[in-house]
Amino acid sequence: MTWAACTVSAKSSPSRTSRCSTPLGRGTAWRSTAPWATPAFGPSTRHARASRKLPPDVYLTSSYYKKWAVRLENLVVARGLAGADEIKAGHALRPGKPLKRKLAAADVPNTLTRGSYSRPAEAPARFAPGGRVRTKNIHPATHTRLPRYARDKIGVIEAIRGCHVFPDTAALGQGENPQWLYTVLFEGRELWGDSAEPSLKVSVEAFEPYLEPA
Repeated sequence: MTWAACTVSAKSSPSRTSRCSTPLGRGTAWRSTAPWATPAFGPSTRHARASRKLPPDVYLTSSYYKKWAVRLENLVVARGLAGADEIKAGHALRPGKPLKRKLAAADVPNTLTRGSYSRPAEAPARFAPGGRVRTKNIHPATHTRLPRYARDKIGVIEAIRGCHVFPDTAALGQGENPQWLYTVLFEGRELWGDSAEPSLKVSVEAFEPYLEPA
């Protein structure tokens, strides 16, 4: 995940082909290999989007790394690198698909190194620390980093985290569209109602398009 959603307080190989010798998601090896195979399929935002397309019963009953493995299997099939029958069988049933690009051993360190998502600001930050804001009540069918429980809620800007790639557009291949990122502090009762503990506070990392003046 590119940015943490919230905090709560009471205060590979040298030459790649399109075939795998073992299926993702079987045994225990995938727990360590699935996250490192992800960069070969594009930005992390695209994988987050793929996770949200999993059937509810799969998403809600799978472990964190199982979700990684399942979405990688789906991407492999979607890109024609292997068939669903091969994933199920656990081995290749047909000749591999030639790939235009290869991952050389010398390129592995750079490929697996997480880059920076910070970008130059295209406009001044709209909000300042201490300012009251309301999150928008949005319900996009595509990727977003605004938690559902924190929509249409009033909070206070706690910090400005700089300008970053906007995951909502990057996940769709619509460009980086850099946006200011803020830490917004919410009272627990604003989010959960009067039944929440009075001392509970929740900090959410929210992009500027998610916010409006309160």
